Amino acid sequence: MEQNKIPQATAKRLPLYYRFLNNLNQQGKKRVSSKELSEAVKVDSATIRRDFSYFGALGKKGYGYNVEYLLGFFRSTLDQHEVTEVALIGAGNLGTAFLKYSFLKNNNIRITKAFDADPSKVGTDIDGVPIYHVDELVEQLDGISVAILTVPSSEAEAITEKLVNEGVNGILNFTPARITVPQHVRVHHIDLAVELQSLVYFLKHYPLDKE
Repeated sequence: MEQNKIPQATAKRLPLYYRFLNNLNQQGKKRVSSKELSEAVKVDSATIRRDFSYFGALGKKGYGYNVEYLLGFFRSTLDQHEVTEVALIGAGNLGTAFLKYSFLKNNNIRITKAFDADPSKVGTDIDGVPIYHVDELVEQLDGISVAILTVPSSEAEAITEKLVNEGVNGILNFTPARITVPQHVRVHHIDLAVELQSLVYFLKHYPLDKE
């Protein structure tokens, strides 16, 4: 099935499935039930079965899913056969945490370059990722189409314009700024303060069933 025919909600869950299945595969497990998957990724079994049906991967009752078979589909869908290079813009506290975090070990996404305006950081590296001056974006972004934005809000718009001009078409925005981009560029906004506020609100007003 073409990727653009998979519902967006399903597409967002694929990395969760992929990570768990990849771990199972490395452990040598051949089959997994929707119940096991459900408990591991915190998605109900009916949703998992519906998601997998888009790949023609309908498991049999009492038999489960073939781990290797599913991984093959997900690798293709998530472009795991190719390495995607990512640039990190802003090597402050949050940016440095990204560079040190091992969330990349089970897939082919790599932060390969970082940029910052702090002269004490430029020319150094963090966990093997070189830090360039932010003024070098134009020279150093060749071939990179995805960027993580962890800069001060006041800088976000100007840097985004540079990123887009250099061919970046995917931005993970961790600043509170709502940046303006052309229609062909996809931005995912992650405002940690808003997410935390939302969590507290739901805890107070929509408590989970404790039964």
